[in-house]
Amino acid sequence: MCGIIAIAGVEPVNVRIYDALTVLQHRGQDAAGIATTDGERIYLRKNNGLAKDVFQAHDMRELIGHVGIGHVRYPTAGTPSSHEAQPLYVNSPFGIALAHNGNLTNPHALKRELSAKNRRHLNTNSDSEILLNVLAHELAQQDLGKLTPNHIFEAIKTLHERCEGAYAVVAVIPNFGIVAFRDPHGIRPLVMGVRHTAAGAEYVFASESVAFDALGVERLGDLDPGEAVVVETSNRKLSRQQCAAKTQLSPCLFEFVYFARPDSIIEGISVYKTRLRMGDFLAKKILKLRPEHNIDAVIPVPDTSRTAAIQVAFHLGVKYREGFIKNRYIGRTFIMPGQENRKKSVRQKLNPIPLEFRDKNVLLVDDSIVRGTTSSEIIRMAREAGAKQVYYASAAPPVRYPNMYGIDMPAATELIAHGREVDEISAEIGADWLVYQDLKDLVLCGIEGNNTIKQYEDSVFSGCYITGNPEENYLKELEEERGDRAQVERLQSQDETSV
Repeated sequence: MCGIIAIAGVEPVNVRIYDALTVLQHRGQDAAGIATTDGERIYLRKNNGLAKDVFQAHDMRELIGHVGIGHVRYPTAGTPSSHEAQPLYVNSPFGIALAHNGNLTNPHALKRELSAKNRRHLNTNSDSEILLNVLAHELAQQDLGKLTPNHIFEAIKTLHERCEGAYAVVAVIPNFGIVAFRDPHGIRPLVMGVRHTAAGAEYVFASESVAFDALGVERLGDLDPGEAVVVETSNRKLSRQQCAAKTQLSPCLFEFVYFARPDSIIEGISVYKTRLRMGDFLAKKILKLRPEHNIDAVIPVPDTSRTAAIQVAFHLGVKYREGFIKNRYIGRTFIMPGQENRKKSVRQKLNPIPLEFRDKNVLLVDDSIVRGTTSSEIIRMAREAGAKQVYYASAAPPVRYPNMYGIDMPAATELIAHGREVDEISAEIGADWLVYQDLKDLVLCGIEGNNTIKQYEDSVFSGCYITGNPEENYLKELEEERGDRAQVERLQSQDETSV
């Protein structure tokens, strides 16, 4: 999962792109980058680390121009190294810097085509570089004099035919402007906004609308699946066109469960209200299964589950309590390599308040259970803090299947719910009782916010991949590349190299 931002402005954009990246930092903590242009050249700064660490005062001074893009990353394809940080750049035609959120599911076929047929060289293992080179090649194939939005639209039409998977993309072209587009299913979010100034309108594109709040930008709405938008630098004219022959809006359901900030609006749906509804449905199921429950308090696993937990407590008629204090300087644990690292991180990340557990039957509410490491450690901490009974509730259904659309869940064998029934999972994590949200109810939570959406991308729960089956051996290779063993070996290799 990554965060992207693009601004076609009337004044320098470097600081505002940086501000937006800090707001989108929850979408990726591995690397950050900004590319700007003054029309003559592209200025690029990127590196591993958080935005606040990557960009110092002298870096910001060198990011010149009124047009630019930014990216925060955690890796789902490729490796967690600085040369794969984004934006990525190619010099022909015209020079293009690109930032991408998502994951291609046919990268090997595209890589072969780019090398053998298109004569383009790839310098990383990143599927974002593949996407960039497909766009550049399709643009170069046209009869180019003065670059126009129609040239861009024609290139993206062919890109949609070649590229499979999930992609929300922003790009900057010197002396031309900003390009933004989504895949034909609209899996990853991309929202557009405008800021009116005395000098004219500024257009902004971002992964989440919350970035607009920080920049004083008015939200215009989401790009349609398959749609491309071009903002020209010379006159700030906005052109948009549907570039896919067949589309079906299928936003990622896990965005609403976990990744997106609660104060964001995605596809016209309030993430906060969706999580409230998740709590409503979860409480209804608990009351159906255990009408005579003996729960003394509902305690959220901070932070994402708080909204749902409040509703669960309300409907159950029991106290809502904060039982864990969170250290905000520890990253998201399910994407950390190695089971031992994750266990250690949970203990560093959360600390219980014994007063809220001692001699009580507690219901812990989490947004989801992925590998189960966090859940089992939290349950152990609750017992050590004096809880009599520890019940566990997941506001999402069991995560049983790998994700291939941009979320780092590649290895089915590392998912605790894969191949296990609920009672087995409960025993594995050490809960006295475990309840999951039903998938049909989770879907209803989203549809209630926007009933024009007919389906969601829910593959981690259902095993159904809406873009069709991936390339042969794709999931196996992704598991080998992004699984625990591979990540731990990679980190050990990096440590040895740095000695």
